[in-house]
Amino acid sequence: MCDPHTREPKMPLKSSPGPIGRRRPRRGLAATAAFAFAAATALGTGPAAADVTAAARVDNPYAGASVYVNPEWSDKARADGGSAIANQPTFVWLDRIAAINGVNGGRGLRSHLDNAVSQAGGRPMVVQFVIYNLPGRDCSALASNGELGPDDLPRYKTEYIDPIAAIMGDSKYANLRIVTVIEIDSLPNLVTNVGSRPTATAACDRMLQNGNYVNGVGYALAKLGAIGNVYNYIDAAHHGWIGWDDNFNASATLFAQAARASGSTVNNVTGFISNTANYGVLKEDNFTINDNVNGTSVRQSKWVDWNRYVDELSFAQAFRTQLISAGFPSNIGMLIDTSRNGWGGAQRPTGKGPTTSVDAYVDGGRYDRRIHLGNWCNQSGAGIGERPKASPAAGIDAYVWAKPPGESDGASREIPNDEGKGFDRMCDPTYSGNPRNNNNMSGALADAPLSGHWFSAQFRQLVANAYPRL
Repeated sequence: MCDPHTREPKMPLKSSPGPIGRRRPRRGLAATAAFAFAAATALGTGPAAADVTAAARVDNPYAGASVYVNPEWSDKARADGGSAIANQPTFVWLDRIAAINGVNGGRGLRSHLDNAVSQAGGRPMVVQFVIYNLPGRDCSALASNGELGPDDLPRYKTEYIDPIAAIMGDSKYANLRIVTVIEIDSLPNLVTNVGSRPTATAACDRMLQNGNYVNGVGYALAKLGAIGNVYNYIDAAHHGWIGWDDNFNASATLFAQAARASGSTVNNVTGFISNTANYGVLKEDNFTINDNVNGTSVRQSKWVDWNRYVDELSFAQAFRTQLISAGFPSNIGMLIDTSRNGWGGAQRPTGKGPTTSVDAYVDGGRYDRRIHLGNWCNQSGAGIGERPKASPAAGIDAYVWAKPPGESDGASREIPNDEGKGFDRMCDPTYSGNPRNNNNMSGALADAPLSGHWFSAQFRQLVANAYPRL
């Protein structure tokens, strides 16, 4: 459950995204409704299937709804010093076929949905899942390559998506608002890690050529989008991946292609999610993309490196406008994963950096303390970010915790396993990098377990460095 932030350094281009568009008025509940959180334990017995009446579809599923708290994650968080956040809602990751029915004694999809019905107690309830098992998954990384080979699209359809759709479509769950994040770390790779770019990989070239990422995403959207109470959000990478001009427009165009593949249409897409399982700061306060230091643009700093964006909020709002221009409905919304982008603690800057040089100015003021924007695995010094919240900004449906804090991005050494998870050197703290992070040190924590497994040392650091503070 890593996410390979990859891009090729470019000189500045003249094109730039347009201004942030206005959301069209909500069709459903008010966007400013309170975002209540469900208790970690069941609140009562849910209604029988025969008694369920399908809830009316809403524009923003998070508005006016409680959000499901995964009791398995909650118990781990509470046991590891995280009582202050143990009641927060997190996504459930369906990262292999076996996860549909539950692995290692854990809950499966149906069990989580049953528990969500109980937590809801008849009130509006969002329950959140990451759909994550494409053939040839994570073509530019190894930490979570997955169980399906590059040409296993038929298995993806019949053994993975079809059973998920059958369970989610059960009438007894019709009053839940089921939010799905569709296949992180897939489509952006087909823009940034192919062809003649230094960041290209043979695996990504293959997935571009065989079309199984595009067709797999389209199939998932079509099957799940046919269920009236399922709300699909496609992974939209993050500002440090597709914020550059040569990646920005091309990604939106590719996403629109995938949304129309395998019988799907753009109407199966409720919105997009930025920063999934990543560390990009929500908002940089100490500098903007328009700042100059002694006549030198911030864009020329080593950290920004000609990017158009310096944080996730500005990127998500601008990319939403670009997606609409690419053909998506004008009322799509964005989610931002804020589970690990707080960057608090003693290292958090309290003001602007010195103006001795543009690099000193940016590096001295930036909240994001990573060595390089391309570093994605178990980042040292990270902290929990904004708590989940509905409608926090224009165009944003919610801040969410897509990556449950405490779940590893990947092992820091090779660990034999039957989960389809390889060893990626970006998770090794001694690794000195590759073109996808401009040959910098990885910045990863030591002694990390396999991706998705509980990483106690990381969790405790995330809690200690939370911002806003717990």
